[in-house]
Amino acid sequence: MTTTKTTPTIGVIGGNGGMGKWMARFFRETGYAVLTSGRNSGLPPYEMASRCQVVVIAVPLSEMLPTIMVLGKHMGKGSLLMDIASLKEKETAAMLKATTADVVGCHPLFGPRVRSLKKRNIILCPARGNDWLSWLEGIFREKGARVTITSPARHDELMAIVQALNHFHTLNMAFALQGVGTSLAELQAYTTPAFSAKITLIKKLCRNPHLYAEIITANPYAQELIANYAQAIERQKSIVAQRDRQGLVALLEECQKIFVHTNPALEHDKTPL
Repeated sequence: MTTTKTTPTIGVIGGNGGMGKWMARFFRETGYAVLTSGRNSGLPPYEMASRCQVVVIAVPLSEMLPTIMVLGKHMGKGSLLMDIASLKEKETAAMLKATTADVVGCHPLFGPRVRSLKKRNIILCPARGNDWLSWLEGIFREKGARVTITSPARHDELMAIVQALNHFHTLNMAFALQGVGTSLAELQAYTTPAFSAKITLIKKLCRNPHLYAEIITANPYAQELIANYAQAIERQKSIVAQRDRQGLVALLEECQKIFVHTNPALEHDKTPL
């Protein structure tokens, strides 16, 4: 290939999906030539690899490993293979095994409707090579993103909190409300801003059952967190069953040490929910 790291042609596999489209648009708007392929359209893997110095894999998590194995063998030294999956350990290991190209795991922590990268979080997990990592980090930072570089294992550990446990909690509120039987139409007149925000999250998860089920069940660090969550629920159930107001106050005061006192900006925020 004759392109350089300053003017690579970029391929996006899964370029018809939400974040695949986002990545393609982002690189085009940044000034790069972009080729895309979808499930039944675009270039086959071998041609994508031959024409693009950088290839981004943006397929669903369940299709990530097979796609890596098919594509990786067509990419060689001097090029970059990267993914944007929500998990990284297995994915980066698969890329390292499948190709001799540089490898970077990338996780944009936002959805496809985002237009600006200003103050948006992006995680990079370098696995092989430094030159392409510097190039990629520089592009994201130039557009205002907050870039964090970490290992694939640490990424997945923290995503078990930020995504798996978080979504598990939201789904359980949905299941609890479903069991109550009260209609959302009736609740509408009684909602607070905080409750409305939770209902919006529930609707988002329910519209994408395969995505969120995969995020929760595929993360190897999620089971321990969910077990801790279940223990916390049992402890609170016991306190509420005994109408132990002071017991619940004591638990909340323990939480202050982590969620309030470590963040001075929130210490005096007592705005009702």
